[in-house]
Amino acid sequence: MSTTAADNSVSITPPPSYGAVQGEQDHANIVSSDGPRQDAPKDDVTDNHVFNEFGGPVGCLAILIGIPLLMCYSWVCLVTNQGHFLIPGSFSGLGAWFVERLWEPFWATASPNWMAVKIYLGFTLFMTALGFIMPGPQMYGYPVPMYGGERLKYNCNALWSWWAAQIVAAAIYLLGWFDLAQIYINLGPIMTVSLIWSFFVTFLCYFVTVAMGKQHRMSGNFIYDLFMGACLYPRLGSIDVKLFVELRLPWPMLFFVSVGCAAQQYNTLGYVTPESAFMVLAHWLYSNACNKGEECVITSWDMFYEKFGGLLAIWNLAVVPFMYCYSSIYLVVRGPMNFSIFWVAFCYALLLVGYFFWDTGNSQRNRFRMYHSGTLINRNAFPKLPCSFRPDYKYIQTEHGNKLLVDGWFAYARKPHYTADLLMALSWGLICGFESFFPYYYLVFFLIALVHRVTRDDERCAVKYGDDWKKYHSMVPYKFFPGIY
Repeated sequence: MSTTAADNSVSITPPPSYGAVQGEQDHANIVSSDGPRQDAPKDDVTDNHVFNEFGGPVGCLAILIGIPLLMCYSWVCLVTNQGHFLIPGSFSGLGAWFVERLWEPFWATASPNWMAVKIYLGFTLFMTALGFIMPGPQMYGYPVPMYGGERLKYNCNALWSWWAAQIVAAAIYLLGWFDLAQIYINLGPIMTVSLIWSFFVTFLCYFVTVAMGKQHRMSGNFIYDLFMGACLYPRLGSIDVKLFVELRLPWPMLFFVSVGCAAQQYNTLGYVTPESAFMVLAHWLYSNACNKGEECVITSWDMFYEKFGGLLAIWNLAVVPFMYCYSSIYLVVRGPMNFSIFWVAFCYALLLVGYFFWDTGNSQRNRFRMYHSGTLINRNAFPKLPCSFRPDYKYIQTEHGNKLLVDGWFAYARKPHYTADLLMALSWGLICGFESFFPYYYLVFFLIALVHRVTRDDERCAVKYGDDWKKYHSMVPYKFFPGIY
């Protein structure tokens, strides 16, 4: 073992490949008396099974077409119609209405320009460079069935990259080299550039993977495989592309979008409203948590199972930073909200309560997995919250070999961190009032996505764990809300 002084972390040597369960065995905490199979195979029954998801090829094509159209339509509604839906009065003259009310305003406010290209791709290249040079602990993921049980190494330097990005942004703003309000001024064009780039990355990754013969778990349908992905573990040198795209770009981008909105408000009003400051705090907390807990993400389903295709590329490179920011944009478009101090305080309190349970919930489940796989490290990353982990959590020992957590917040619901996530999303809408749907867009969109995600997880885990999954459901029957759902 060696200590990394840069972040008070402990880097570890990779544990043995998958076989007997690794980590400390505390039988007092095993809810199921059935021990793990000592001959647990390296292959996973879900690893080569192709699930027909998102409505198959037709549904995936609809998403690939629909998401860009939805983002463009929503942008026009937000910036040209005060956050209200644009709906034609009749079908007669629909073509002229489309050109006059949608296409022309979109092209005037969101057509790509060189400033947008420089901001978006410049930030992408800057974060990529940080990914190669910043310090961080070396971590190992789950045993990979397609690699015979080998554990892949991850360079977890997102935390230092995130803080470096903030310091550089503050410096260039305070020195007068770049006005962060330019992010808001060019936000429409940046959104369009992000869509073009995310589709380019989707096609590039697909065709390179197929050309190299490294495709995995393919359905045989081009549209479906383009959307779900062909490559399971794309790498760019020491950078894991999935991990990078999921953490290093979308959430810092979202934060800087809110900072840009606040900077524009400051330039216009001479001050930043409590509501805009709320959104900066909300997106800082989210981005900071994602990056300070990077080592936890490598054991997640996204990293272990999901392939890298249109689903992950478009979602993270375009949707997250430029659809989750609608509350920040709305607060600039509509001007000062002038809510009572009690309402603002309530929204701040709801945000912080939701954040506490979201951060600690994610920490409990991920550090539980890391502890029992022998990869847990201690990181002094701010903020370090209580109730984040205990080594004596109760769990079900499955025949598959994995453990299912039934303690901490996970004694009350199978996805308590999703519930907390939704509370934060609700606060993002409430801080904007009730005059527009768009500040609640993220809440509704995210709720639908999470319900679908839970359904997908249940289908896979039922195949993977069999009767143990039924036992788990009987012990923790609720998904999000204890006693309700």
